[in-house]
This record gives sequence, structure tokens and C-alpha cells, in this order.
Amino acid sequence: MQVLVVGAGVVGLAIAREAAARGHDVIVAEAAGTIGTGTSSRNSEVIHAGIYYPTASRRALHCTRGRRMLYDYCVSHGIPHRKCGKLIVATKPAETAKIEQILAQGQKNGVEGLRLIDDGAARRMEPALSCVAAVHSPETGIVDSHRYMLALQGDLEDRGGSIAFNTPVERIARTAAGWNVHFSGAEPGATVTDAIINSAGHGAQALARATEGYPADRVPRLVLAKGNYFGFSGRPAFSRLIYPAPVEGGLGVHVTLDLAGRMRFGPDVEWIKQMSFDVDARRAEAFYASIRTYWPALPDGSLVPDYSGIRPKLTGPGEPAADFLIDTPAEHGLPGLVHLFGIESPGLTSAMSLAVDVIAGLAP
Repeated sequence: MQVLVVGAGVVGLAIAREAAARGHDVIVAEAAGTIGTGTSSRNSEVIHAGIYYPTASRRALHCTRGRRMLYDYCVSHGIPHRKCGKLIVATKPAETAKIEQILAQGQKNGVEGLRLIDDGAARRMEPALSCVAAVHSPETGIVDSHRYMLALQGDLEDRGGSIAFNTPVERIARTAAGWNVHFSGAEPGATVTDAIINSAGHGAQALARATEGYPADRVPRLVLAKGNYFGFSGRPAFSRLIYPAPVEGGLGVHVTLDLAGRMRFGPDVEWIKQMSFDVDARRAEAFYASIRTYWPALPDGSLVPDYSGIRPKLTGPGEPAADFLIDTPAEHGLPGLVHLFGIESPGLTSAMSLAVDVIAGLAP
């Protein structure tokens, strides 16, 4: 079967790799000139354990399964990563019940090794930390996301697949021969394929609306939630990831580390209407206040604007977080067509698990 995957982010690449591994003829159409230019390169690079999500949700299933698959893949392909663990902290007694609920949810989701520890145990692990209690997640880690995507691309190409860069897909129409795909770019044209998987991230809704015969009422709204990151100019104070109790729209301003040992903070949640990756230095004031709840010794003037990412959310402020939305032929009735919407965090961790189910779901 000929399969066209739209989008060469981490999820699109994982899907393309899985399709090629199953013997399909695979092409990835990517609007940009290289892989992973969107959400995939603008995140915390965290391998999430799968703690927070409702047990029956796709996010819970794919995060826990995808995390195990990702660690194995990193080992087998020599991808830099570190299972550093993280602490989810309560900084005042009123937050203890919240992290206890998080612990219970993670245990329901089958996350290994979770435990509640007191402030003394937490400080023995991280002496700079201030908290009254914490949940320790030893399975959380960090990964070099670009090396991960390069490995997925390499596997795809080793199996005969390819990526067409600078190839925006403009319109899709069903014909007797399959799906007729119209694309623009330096050499605009059209091609026919047996199956299409829309993994276009922020562009997924627009492509779904440009799919002839796909019901407009099945296209969810796109809500943009920007997450800003600030770098720390001094030596790292922590060896693990530190997360506060979650906030509306995200997991709170947390400590993230990269594989070079640098420490940064983020993301916050900034609801926006237009795509913009600029980081407003004035947001640092709120970062200082948030970080000092668990690291009171944060020095003045030590935060510098770093980068931002934009979550392609399906729900907005004050609304419950939406699950991953994967619309397959079994739901919409159009053969060989899968649309993915709202693939935000933990999409990086979930990518290989999502790929298995997406390819399995191509059949009506």
C-alpha cells in the first residue's frame, strides 16, 4: 500500500517508520525544509512516565507504552538520553492532597516505581529544594529529541521511505484510484496515494478542512497555548527534573535539564491568537515568583529568555484538557484516511506507541 504521511515532526516520522517497517511504500510530505521544525523541536525534551492522564485515555495508554518503547529505542539506536527521574513537589500543606492524587493516578496508569516522600527525603535527593512533600518518579527522563528524529528518519529511509521537503499539501480529494493529493512548493503538482495520514500538528485542522468529503463538523477547533522557557545563567542547582503541582493548561513552570547539564525553566501557559515564538522578557517576573516557591535561593537577574513552543490544544482556558484525537476510517468511514488532532504533550514520549495504533487503524 502507498502511504503518504503529512508532517515530519516526531509523530509523523514515527508513523512513517512504522508504516515502512510493515512493508508499505511511504512518502512524508513536509512543508518546511527539514524535520521537526514545529512542536517537536520546541519542548522540554522530557520522556514522561505517564502519571497525570486519565487512566482510560489515549494519553495515558500511549505515554506509558511509548515511554517504554522510547527507552528501548534509545538504547538500540545509541540516542543520547538519561533516566534522571523527577520530583513533583508540594510547596505548602494544601498541595499535598493534590500530589497524592497525582501519585494515585500514576499508579492506576501502571507507572513503575512511584512513591511519596517527605521533605527530608526530598532534600536528601535535592539539597536546594524547598517542599513539604514530593512524589518521586524514577522513570522520567530526558532525550536528545533531534537525534531521536534523525534515527526515525534513518529507519524510514533504510526501509525505502523518503521525505519530500518544502512540499506543503494544499488539498486532498477522493477518487476511484485513491486519494488525489495536491501540493505546492517549488514544484507544485499532484499525486495519487492509497492512504493519507495527517500528522501536520498546528496545520492538521486546516488540512482536514481541505479534505474533500471529510465532514466539517468532525474538525475540532485549534487553540494555541504558548509555553515560554527561560534559561538559567549559573550552575545547575538540581540533578533531577523538579515539577510543581500542575496548573491550568500545563504542568507548571518546572526545572528541565538538557544532556549537556544546562538548567532551564518552563513552560508557562500563555493563551495566544496568532503564532509567535518570541519570548517576552517581562514574563520573567512571574517565573521568579513561581520558581521561588520550590527554590527560594534563585538569584535575582539569573533568568534569560530562551525559547518557546506552542501547544496545538483542542480546549481553552477553564476547559478540561482534551485527549489526543485520532480520527480513523472506523469512525468517519473514508478508507485510508487518518487525521490526528491535538497531539501535544506527551506527544514526544508517545510517538512510537501512537504510530502502532495509527497504522493498525488505517483499515476501515
